[in-house]
Amino acid sequence: MSDTLLDATASSAAPPPATRRRTIAIARLRDLALVPAIVAVAIVGFIVNPVFLQSDNIINVLQSMSEISIVVLAETLVLITGKMDLSLESTFGLAPGIAAWLIIDPAVTHGLGLNVLPDALSIPVVLLVGALVGAFNGLLIVRFGLNGFIVTLGMLIVLRGLLTGVSGGKTFFALPESMRYLGSTSWLGVPASIWISLLLFALAVVVLGFTRAGRALYAIGGNIDAARAAGIRTDRVLWLTLIVASMLAALAGLLISGRLAAVPAAQGDGAIFQVFAAAVIGGVSLNGGKGTVFGAFTGILLLFMIINVLTLAGVPAQWTNFLNGTVILVALVVSRITGGKAQT
Repeated sequence: MSDTLLDATASSAAPPPATRRRTIAIARLRDLALVPAIVAVAIVGFIVNPVFLQSDNIINVLQSMSEISIVVLAETLVLITGKMDLSLESTFGLAPGIAAWLIIDPAVTHGLGLNVLPDALSIPVVLLVGALVGAFNGLLIVRFGLNGFIVTLGMLIVLRGLLTGVSGGKTFFALPESMRYLGSTSWLGVPASIWISLLLFALAVVVLGFTRAGRALYAIGGNIDAARAAGIRTDRVLWLTLIVASMLAALAGLLISGRLAAVPAAQGDGAIFQVFAAAVIGGVSLNGGKGTVFGAFTGILLLFMIINVLTLAGVPAQWTNFLNGTVILVALVVSRITGGKAQT
């Protein structure tokens, strides 16, 4: 059906104009809610160590968050539809791991690798692995109607085990230039991974805010039955969203592998906690239908700024998970106070 039917269906259940305007205003304010916090952390960081606001440190913060921010973007797309994908963490490691396994010369890596594909296919292989993982998740969740949380939790474990199996629990190194380029090169004096991350977020802002596809994601997350009645092909949209999200996670894994010039068997292990922390603090609802890409970006930026401040202050990195968990709990409490119900 057309957009007209979708708009008509939405209008029939729409709140009064005054309420709708107030809701839009609140939503816009929510997008900017973390900006004062980011400014405050920047001030505190400068007080702790003046190095914090130097250009080299700012670039370091942006580069260190660039790869995981793409996974946050991927998870945000899935969460907006009312689903979740825990397996993005493992796809982050598996996709570049499979590419390295198929491409690198075993003679150089003491037995690791098969050397059956040319170097030029590294990026297509990484993206293909991501697409296949997303498609399989979609098969189980959309086609067979299985619980998304349980499916992707199982896939997280399966994919992690697969990477450990093909790598023998070791680290792939001696990566070809095609796998290292995007993660190690700079464009206009700024790491390419930062440009890629910002470009993807900008593209997502446009798609979710100004296109029919973006409206469909929010409609499905808000009420999938109403979206289906409005003519949205919900199964197709959900399936494609899972595929795109997995491909984004695979690309993020390629970027960090290029920066490290290696693919550890444990790459991405535990990253999903940071991903959810960033999404939740950025205002993305775990119930679906709410949240913005800009909010998610400010969430991951705030997290990495805090981590950088703690590092400059000499706080051990082992406290990072404590920080992520605390952020999630605080965000849920704030959501309860400001929105009337928790984003569970």
